[in-house]
Amino acid sequence: MSEPNTSAAEQLFEKALDVAEKHLEAAMKEGGALSGYVAIAMIEAAVNQAVEETSHEDVADMLRDLADQIEADAEEGDDE
Repeated sequence: MSEPNTSAAEQLFEKALDVAEKHLEAAMKEGGALSGYVAIAMIEAAVNQAVEETSHEDVADMLRDLADQIEADAEEGDDE
């Protein structure tokens, strides 16, 4: 059951993330020794496709948010 504060957009994003992770895992498995490169290539391909679907401003904003999350997670890991 979802939390009451979770918006519909967040729920849709979580479903989309599940689909993306499933396909990324399959692509990385197929890539074998290249799996790290496949993951990075998937990011680039996804960014390019997202720009075509939305706009470069929207994608840049989302990537900044993601970078902030990555930095915050890294800092939390350093604190442990």
